[in-house]
This record gives sequence, structure tokens and C-alpha cells, in this order.
Amino acid sequence: MAPRILTLANQKGGVGKTTTAINLATALAAIGERVLIVDLDPQGNASTGLGIDRAGRDISSYDLLVGAAGIAAAATMTSVPNVAIVPSTLDLLGVELTIAQQADRAFRLRDAFRSIGELKINGKEVSYVLVDCPPSLNLLTINALVAADAVLVPLQCEFFALEGLSQLLQTIEQIRSTLNPRLSIQGVVMTMFDKRNNLSEQVLADVRSEMGALVYDTVIPRNVRLSEAPSYGKPALLYDLKCAGSQAYLRLATEVIRRERQLIAA
Repeated sequence: MAPRILTLANQKGGVGKTTTAINLATALAAIGERVLIVDLDPQGNASTGLGIDRAGRDISSYDLLVGAAGIAAAATMTSVPNVAIVPSTLDLLGVELTIAQQADRAFRLRDAFRSIGELKINGKEVSYVLVDCPPSLNLLTINALVAADAVLVPLQCEFFALEGLSQLLQTIEQIRSTLNPRLSIQGVVMTMFDKRNNLSEQVLADVRSEMGALVYDTVIPRNVRLSEAPSYGKPALLYDLKCAGSQAYLRLATEVIRRERQLIAA
């Protein structure tokens, strides 16, 4: 089967997209999946958080989008078993200028994924692709949504959460109606939840009321170990498996797979 492509998107910054990409990939790999992360954020935090040194990013997601390299050439294995990444460089800042006048500018990533069968992780084909987007609704994010089977939305437990979500949902609907009719919402994951804070409880209740079953049961807590792990070039699951954040991402991975299986069964 072709791998499932999940895009992690939210135009707001600091909501936990990259943290979720890194740790969800690690959790999926821990339960037997083979995962490719595509880092589409020019900041390259997902690449750094997985220990990929900037000096070693000779081929990046920029090369993928401009057609200079295929998936197999651009991907590099990480220190996490069964997880590979197409790293990001600052070259991505100029990719819009490079492809903006091309008729297929919104389909570059989708077309690149046609060769994903050539990439093998430990001798087997990739089962999940997670695309980490920049914190904006630009051409990079549009490419990620056009290439995706589904969107996973990390949402911070803060006052303006629903306001930002409505704008993203409008964009997803526009992409679905014009460029990618198969696009669906895999789920909304609430991040940085602080059980000591009444506001977190209120935001969680509001989002569940608005989005219903699309909101995952798993809530990602605000956790110091999640914040510390990237500075060591490791996912939290390798840095401290027993911390509350790591355990939450393991539960989230189980939920993601369960939803995928329900989708296949339907």
C-alpha cells in the first residue's frame, strides 16, 4: 500500500507542530511503522530536533520542490530507528520565487511523492509520511495540503485557539474543493495543556464542543522534558520515555493508527 501522508498544519506559530511531528513519528516507529518526516519549515527545527546537523544537509526539501532531487536522494536516516527525514535549509525561503511562475507550483510536493516507493527504511517501504509546515498559509503549506491524504492540526490551549482554527479550516476546505478533493482532517490535537490552569480546561471544552469527534482523546501536556529534548537533538521519547509528554505521544500514535484503520475499513 502507498504510505499515508499526514500534514501537520497551523498558521499560528508556537503551537507544537514540530514537537508533534518529531514525537509522533518516533511513537509510530516504536509501534512498528516506518516513518518519513518532510521538513518544510525554513527554520528547520524538525531537522535540528532529530540531530541533523546543518552542515550535513546537502540535499533538502528545497531540492525536492524544485525538482533537483527525488525522495530517496533527499531523505536521510535519523538516530531514531525506522525514522528518516528530508531536512530543511534556509533555501526554502526563496522557493516561492523559484516556482511561483510555474503552472504546477502547488503540486510540486505531490509530484515528488510519486517516487516514494524508491525509499526503503530498513529494507521496507515507508508506511507514514509526516509533513511539518511553516507557521503560515503560504505556498509551502499549500504544497503540503495538496500532497496530503489528511491534516493533523496541533492546537495550543490558549484563548485565540478557535480563531486561528477557523481560518485554517477555511483554507483546508478551499484546497479540498479546488486542488485536492481527497483531503480530510485526521484530527485536532490539543497541546500545551496545563491542568492547573482553568483557561486550558475552558479552551479544551470549547474546541471539543466546536469540533466534536475530530478532537483526539489524547491531550499533550505542557511538559519541561518535551521542551528540553530538542536541544539534545533527540525526540522526547528517547530523551525521557517515562515523562508525561512522551507517554501522551505514544497514546496519540495509537489513536492515529486506530483512525487510519477505521478509514480503511470504511
